[in-house]
Amino acid sequence: MDWDQEIDATGLLCPLPVLKARKRLAGMAPGAVLRLVATDPAAVIDVPHFCAEAGHALVATADEGAAQVYLIRRA
Repeated sequence: MDWDQEIDATGLLCPLPVLKARKRLAGMAPGAVLRLVATDPAAVIDVPHFCAEAGHALVATADEGAAQVYLIRRA
């Protein structure tokens, strides 16, 4: 799947990956897709929770080496 913007949050711990995603999504057009790459173990809980609370769609998740990749479609 294609994405419009990407954030490399590898090495950052909670809550920084979600905070960076929130800030970036706020500046994106509705329907645009953000690719978030994170290594924070809490991201597997934090990112889906953030998406549900903010109304964004978590389109896909995948493991990429030691990192998790999240594709988030802006509401």
